[in-house]
Amino acid sequence: MGSITTTDGLVPNWFPPNRENYDRIVFLWKLYPLVASLQWLVSWYGMGKTSVPSSRLNIPGRIAWFTMEIPGVLTLLYNMRALAAQVPAGEDGLPYQNKVLAALFVLHYAYRAVLYPLLQPSMSPIHALVWALAAAFQVANGVALGGWLGAYGPTTQADWRARQHGPWSPGQFALGLAVFYVGLAGNYYHDEELREIRRRAGRRAAAAAAKDGASREAAPGQAPKRNPVDKHYELPNAGLFRVVLYPHYLLEWVEWFGFWMAAGWGCVPARCFVLNEVFSMLPRAVRGRKWYAERFGEDKIRGRWAVIPGVV
Repeated sequence: MGSITTTDGLVPNWFPPNRENYDRIVFLWKLYPLVASLQWLVSWYGMGKTSVPSSRLNIPGRIAWFTMEIPGVLTLLYNMRALAAQVPAGEDGLPYQNKVLAALFVLHYAYRAVLYPLLQPSMSPIHALVWALAAAFQVANGVALGGWLGAYGPTTQADWRARQHGPWSPGQFALGLAVFYVGLAGNYYHDEELREIRRRAGRRAAAAAAKDGASREAAPGQAPKRNPVDKHYELPNAGLFRVVLYPHYLLEWVEWFGFWMAAGWGCVPARCFVLNEVFSMLPRAVRGRKWYAERFGEDKIRGRWAVIPGVV
């Protein structure tokens, strides 16, 4: 475990942080649930089905999504590498556990930040305030986890075996990896189900447009009809959607719980990440359930949790 009093980098002593500043950042990161809980007091959330298409502060969905999600992985990799090069005990390189955990983070965001916006048939605009808050979340998370992986967590095999950061074993590490992959695969599957709903709507719209075009040829002078699908919503019924309205939220929590398990229960940044994800998403899921009830009727969604049992 390294302890660096001064660091060189983009912002000396802060990016990457020295030990003193790193401890300050992690302390503030622990308090993030208080900030995320403010969502319970407001109904506005400027993205997705609650976006405001007419706002001048909107950012196109794909661009906004990529630019607000990618800072996390870039920050983690930069801080991890920069600190590992400066930690006194890092002559033999970081242990494989650190590298595997970083690879899991990269794997998640290769999908979430890069592939996800490319695969979406359409994306609603994202308000600049939501974009800024999400980007700040990613940077803070990247600094906390990158610092832990690069210098302030275990940096040798002896550190891992000593369990200085709480109970840990190779078996727990392997089980954590398995849980992470289950969450990642499930997340992709349920995202794909949502995309397929939009694709079906697009195919129906294209068929209707083709039929309408044929009608216009028979009756010249009629204005063309548009068949937008950007705001098309249905109740999914595949996989966990039968019992949970937001399984992609739930399975993202499963992913990061597996990450935390693999890192060891004493990994404070990983624990913070799991809690911060829950506190960020839970208010949106509960409000989203109300939205579904208003749109489709309570009888259609009765018995489906928002994300977890008891949150209905």
